[in-house]
Amino acid sequence: MSFTFTWYGHGTQGYLIGKNKLVVDPFFTGNPAASSSVDVIEADFILVSHGHGDHVGDLEKLAKATGALVISNDEIARWSEGKGLKAHGQHIGGGYQYPFGYLKLTQAVHGSELPDGSNGGNPAGFLITTPEGQKIYAACDTGLFGDMKLIGEEGIDLAVLPIGDNYTMGPDDALRAVKLIQPKHVVPVHYSTWDLIQQDANAWAQRVEAETKAKAHVLKPGESLSL
Repeated sequence: MSFTFTWYGHGTQGYLIGKNKLVVDPFFTGNPAASSSVDVIEADFILVSHGHGDHVGDLEKLAKATGALVISNDEIARWSEGKGLKAHGQHIGGGYQYPFGYLKLTQAVHGSELPDGSNGGNPAGFLITTPEGQKIYAACDTGLFGDMKLIGEEGIDLAVLPIGDNYTMGPDDALRAVKLIQPKHVVPVHYSTWDLIQQDANAWAQRVEAETKAKAHVLKPGESLSL
Protein backbone atom coordinates (compact mmCIF):
# COMPACT_ATOMS: atom_id res chain seq x y z
CA MET A 1 0.00 0.00 0.00
CA SER A 2 1.31 3.44 -0.90
CA PHE A 3 1.00 6.70 0.99
CA THR A 4 0.43 10.14 -0.49
CA PHE A 5 2.20 13.33 0.52
CA THR A 6 0.72 16.75 -0.30
CA TRP A 7 2.50 20.06 0.09
CA TYR A 8 -0.01 22.80 0.91
CA GLY A 9 2.63 25.55 0.88
CA HIS A 10 5.24 26.82 3.38
CA GLY A 11 5.63 24.18 6.12
CA THR A 12 2.08 22.82 5.87
CA GLN A 13 1.90 19.20 4.76
CA GLY A 14 -0.71 16.50 4.31
CA TYR A 15 -0.39 12.72 4.37
CA LEU A 16 -2.90 10.09 3.35
CA ILE A 17 -1.89 6.80 4.96
CA GLY A 18 -4.51 4.15 4.34
CA LYS A 19 -7.77 5.90 5.16
CA ASN A 20 -6.12 8.23 7.67
CA LYS A 21 -5.75 11.91 6.80
CA LEU A 22 -2.91 13.76 8.54
CA VAL A 23 -2.17 17.48 8.41
CA VAL A 24 1.17 18.78 9.66
CA ASP A 25 1.49 22.39 10.91
CA PRO A 26 -1.78 23.87 9.57
CA PHE A 27 -1.16 27.40 8.29
CA PHE A 28 -3.56 28.47 5.54
CA THR A 29 -5.03 31.80 6.63
CA GLY A 30 -2.54 34.57 5.87
CA ASN A 31 -0.15 32.15 4.15
CA PRO A 32 0.94 33.69 0.82
CA ALA A 33 1.90 30.25 -0.48
CA ALA A 34 -1.25 28.41 0.62
CA SER A 35 -2.80 26.28 -2.10
CA SER A 36 -6.10 25.81 -0.31
CA SER A 37 -8.40 27.17 2.37
CA VAL A 38 -8.62 25.67 5.83
CA ASP A 39 -12.39 25.43 5.32
CA VAL A 40 -12.03 22.58 2.80
CA ILE A 41 -9.23 20.62 4.47
CA GLU A 42 -10.05 17.21 5.97
CA ALA A 43 -8.07 15.80 8.87
CA ASP A 44 -8.21 12.88 11.27
CA PHE A 45 -4.93 13.83 12.96
CA ILE A 46 -3.10 17.16 13.19
CA LEU A 47 0.64 17.01 13.91
CA VAL A 48 2.19 20.18 15.33
CA SER A 49 5.97 20.46 15.26
CA HIS A 50 6.32 23.67 17.27
CA GLY A 51 4.46 26.73 18.46
CA HIS A 52 5.22 29.46 15.92
CA GLY A 53 2.27 31.21 14.31
CA ASP A 54 3.13 30.06 10.80
CA HIS A 55 2.69 26.47 12.03
CA VAL A 56 -0.27 26.68 14.43
CA GLY A 57 -2.18 29.49 12.73
CA ASP A 58 -5.19 27.36 11.78
CA LEU A 59 -4.79 24.63 14.39
CA GLU A 60 -7.80 25.53 16.50
CA LYS A 61 -10.14 26.15 13.56
CA LEU A 62 -9.17 22.94 11.76
CA ALA A 63 -9.29 20.77 14.87
CA LYS A 64 -12.72 22.06 15.89
CA ALA A 65 -14.12 21.70 12.37
CA THR A 66 -12.86 18.15 11.87
CA GLY A 67 -12.66 16.73 15.38
CA ALA A 68 -9.08 15.68 14.60
CA LEU A 69 -6.70 14.57 17.33
CA VAL A 70 -3.84 17.04 17.87
CA ILE A 71 -0.45 15.35 18.31
CA SER A 72 2.50 17.39 19.52
CA ASN A 73 4.90 17.80 22.41
CA ASP A 74 3.24 17.71 25.80
CA GLU A 75 3.26 21.49 26.28
CA ILE A 76 1.44 22.18 23.01
CA ALA A 77 -0.89 19.23 23.62
CA ARG A 78 -1.94 20.68 27.00
CA TRP A 79 -2.26 24.16 25.44
CA SER A 80 -4.54 22.63 22.81
CA GLU A 81 -6.65 20.88 25.43
CA GLY A 82 -7.07 24.25 27.11
CA LYS A 83 -8.78 25.41 23.92
CA GLY A 84 -11.16 22.47 24.00
CA LEU A 85 -9.28 20.33 21.49
CA LYS A 86 -8.54 16.62 21.70
CA ALA A 87 -4.79 16.14 22.05
CA HIS A 88 -2.10 13.56 22.69
CA GLY A 89 1.25 14.71 24.04
CA GLN A 90 4.60 13.06 23.38
CA HIS A 91 8.21 14.08 23.84
CA ILE A 92 11.34 13.82 21.74
CA GLY A 93 12.51 10.24 21.39
CA GLY A 94 9.14 8.89 22.47
CA GLY A 95 6.89 6.98 20.10
CA TYR A 96 3.23 5.96 20.09
CA GLN A 97 1.12 3.66 17.93
CA TYR A 98 -1.73 5.36 16.07
CA PRO A 99 -4.10 4.00 13.39
CA PHE A 100 -1.86 5.55 10.72
CA GLY A 101 1.31 3.96 12.11
CA TYR A 102 3.99 4.42 14.74
CA LEU A 103 4.97 8.05 15.32
CA LYS A 104 8.18 9.12 17.04
CA LEU A 105 9.09 12.72 17.80
CA THR A 106 12.60 13.62 16.71
CA GLN A 107 14.95 16.42 17.63
CA ALA A 108 14.64 19.74 15.79
CA VAL A 109 16.94 22.73 16.23
CA HIS A 110 14.58 25.69 16.36
CA GLY A 111 12.30 27.67 18.73
CA SER A 112 8.72 27.01 19.84
CA GLU A 113 7.07 29.88 21.71
CA LEU A 114 3.31 29.96 21.05
CA PRO A 115 1.64 33.07 19.58
CA ASP A 116 0.15 34.07 22.95
CA GLY A 117 3.55 33.81 24.65
CA SER A 118 2.88 30.40 26.20
CA ASN A 119 5.66 27.86 26.55
CA GLY A 120 5.69 25.79 23.35
CA GLY A 121 8.07 23.16 24.69
CA ASN A 122 10.79 21.75 22.49
CA PRO A 123 10.43 21.87 18.70
CA ALA A 124 10.27 18.50 16.99
CA GLY A 125 10.26 16.63 13.73
CA PHE A 126 8.24 13.50 12.99
CA LEU A 127 9.32 9.99 12.09
CA ILE A 128 6.36 7.94 10.89
CA THR A 129 6.47 4.20 10.29
CA THR A 130 3.38 3.22 8.30
CA PRO A 131 1.59 -0.09 8.90
CA GLU A 132 3.39 -1.43 5.80
CA GLY A 133 6.78 -0.43 7.20
CA GLN A 134 7.44 2.64 5.04
CA LYS A 135 9.39 5.38 6.80
CA ILE A 136 8.61 9.08 6.51
CA TYR A 137 10.80 11.75 8.10
CA ALA A 138 9.26 15.22 8.27
CA ALA A 139 12.11 17.34 9.64
CA CYS A 140 9.85 20.41 9.97
CA ASP A 141 11.60 23.64 11.04
CA THR A 142 15.18 22.82 11.92
CA GLY A 143 18.81 23.56 11.39
CA LEU A 144 21.25 20.85 10.44
CA PHE A 145 22.28 18.44 13.20
CA GLY A 146 24.54 15.43 13.14
CA ASP A 147 22.03 12.99 14.58
CA MET A 148 20.13 13.13 11.31
CA LYS A 149 22.48 10.28 10.48
CA LEU A 150 20.83 8.21 13.22
CA ILE A 151 17.41 9.00 11.80
CA GLY A 152 18.67 7.91 8.40
CA GLU A 153 19.70 4.55 9.82
CA GLU A 154 15.97 3.78 10.11
CA GLY A 155 15.89 3.50 6.30
CA ILE A 156 13.93 6.55 5.16
CA ASP A 157 11.63 6.28 2.16
CA LEU A 158 10.68 9.97 2.12
CA ALA A 159 12.40 12.93 3.80
CA VAL A 160 10.65 16.30 3.81
CA LEU A 161 13.23 19.01 4.49
CA PRO A 162 13.17 22.80 4.83
CA ILE A 163 15.51 24.70 2.49
CA GLY A 164 14.49 28.33 3.02
CA ASP A 165 17.47 29.48 5.12
CA ASN A 166 17.32 32.31 7.70
CA TYR A 167 14.87 30.46 9.98
CA THR A 168 15.81 26.89 9.02
CA MET A 169 18.42 25.01 7.02
CA GLY A 170 19.33 26.63 3.74
CA PRO A 171 20.10 24.75 0.52
CA ASP A 172 23.70 23.89 1.45
CA ASP A 173 22.85 22.47 4.87
CA ALA A 174 19.75 20.74 3.49
CA LEU A 175 21.99 19.00 0.95
CA ARG A 176 24.26 17.91 3.80
CA ALA A 177 21.14 16.64 5.57
CA VAL A 178 20.28 14.47 2.56
CA LYS A 179 23.78 13.02 2.68
CA LEU A 180 23.33 12.18 6.38
CA ILE A 181 19.83 10.76 6.06
CA GLN A 182 20.25 8.99 2.70
CA PRO A 183 16.51 8.84 1.92
CA LYS A 184 15.14 7.23 -1.22
CA HIS A 185 13.06 10.33 -1.97
CA VAL A 186 13.22 13.92 -0.73
CA VAL A 187 10.91 16.94 -1.03
CA PRO A 188 11.93 20.54 -0.21
CA VAL A 189 9.52 22.73 1.78
CA HIS A 190 9.50 25.95 3.84
CA TYR A 191 10.93 28.18 1.11
CA SER A 192 9.84 31.12 -1.09
CA THR A 193 6.80 31.96 1.03
CA TRP A 194 8.34 35.41 1.51
CA ASP A 195 11.31 37.11 -0.12
CA LEU A 196 13.39 36.47 3.01
CA ILE A 197 13.35 32.71 2.35
CA GLN A 198 13.34 32.79 -1.45
CA GLN A 199 15.20 29.79 -2.92
CA ASP A 200 15.63 27.99 -6.25
CA ALA A 201 14.28 24.55 -5.38
CA ASN A 202 14.96 23.13 -8.83
CA ALA A 203 18.64 24.05 -8.59
CA TRP A 204 18.75 22.41 -5.17
CA ALA A 205 17.11 19.27 -6.50
CA GLN A 206 19.70 19.04 -9.27
CA ARG A 207 22.48 19.18 -6.68
CA VAL A 208 20.77 16.48 -4.60
CA GLU A 209 20.52 14.11 -7.56
CA ALA A 210 24.07 14.86 -8.70
CA GLU A 211 25.64 14.30 -5.27
CA THR A 212 23.41 11.67 -3.62
CA LYS A 213 21.32 8.65 -4.54
CA ALA A 214 18.07 10.34 -3.49
CA LYS A 215 15.33 11.22 -5.96
CA ALA A 216 14.32 14.86 -5.44
CA HIS A 217 10.73 15.95 -6.07
CA VAL A 218 9.99 19.67 -6.39
CA LEU A 219 6.27 20.20 -5.88
CA LYS A 220 4.14 23.27 -6.34
CA PRO A 221 1.80 24.10 -3.44
CA GLY A 222 -1.20 21.81 -3.76
CA GLU A 223 0.67 19.08 -5.61
CA SER A 224 1.00 15.54 -4.30
CA LEU A 225 3.46 12.66 -4.44
CA SER A 226 2.46 9.01 -3.99
CA LEU A 227 5.05 6.44 -2.96
